[in-house]
Amino acid sequence: MTRDEAEQVLAKAGQVGDDAFPLFDAAMACALHEDPSRDPDAVRSLSEQICDRLKRRLENESSEEAIAETLSGDFRFNGDLLTYDDPDNADLISVAERRRGIPVALGIFYLDAARRCGLPMGGVDFPGHFLLRIESAEGPLALDPFSEGRVVLPSELVRRALRAGLTPDVADRLDLLMAPVKDRAVLIRLQNNIFARAQQARDYARAERAALRRALLDPSDHRPWIDVAARAARERVRLRLN
Repeated sequence: MTRDEAEQVLAKAGQVGDDAFPLFDAAMACALHEDPSRDPDAVRSLSEQICDRLKRRLENESSEEAIAETLSGDFRFNGDLLTYDDPDNADLISVAERRRGIPVALGIFYLDAARRCGLPMGGVDFPGHFLLRIESAEGPLALDPFSEGRVVLPSELVRRALRAGLTPDVADRLDLLMAPVKDRAVLIRLQNNIFARAQQARDYARAERAALRRALLDPSDHRPWIDVAARAARERVRLRLN
């Protein structure tokens, strides 16, 4: 897939409704847009293997146990504590190769496997740390894909919310803390993460690509186009100075 072809995939995803948004395919297109030289077939094959293993685990385990054991135990997906800011941690293809990543990138693999197996799971746009919400017999549970997919207890959610700067009256509202977000918002959060890290590293070309992907994924939001133009201008200045 060329970079132009990846942009076409993302533009098409940006035009569909939220209920039909192709999260995994769009995330793959984002990775290929960043580096078109790679072959995505190994990642798609891995996705199939994860789904097959999860189906077998679901025969004997609860949904929250099965998906955590499948992703973190069987396939060794986990958070990268040592090199958290490595750009590879936010790239779906690199995450599949390294089995390490940031929460939202790991979460996309969880969401893909869950959807393939009919599990009711969604992303949670928790402040400072992406989480997952899965429906269980006891009600909704929060899972942390960065920490072996473990269940995050309500008391810990409140503590995390307070540390993130939420006021006590909001931090006590579990219905707000665990409100699921649309898949489009999940992928845009990942691109925001890439954009912020590229900005910090003064990699303006990478930041421009991330901003463009955000713009294509949500054409109703004009703000990413401002970032595209600004980062392109900064990159032109950098090239002239060099």
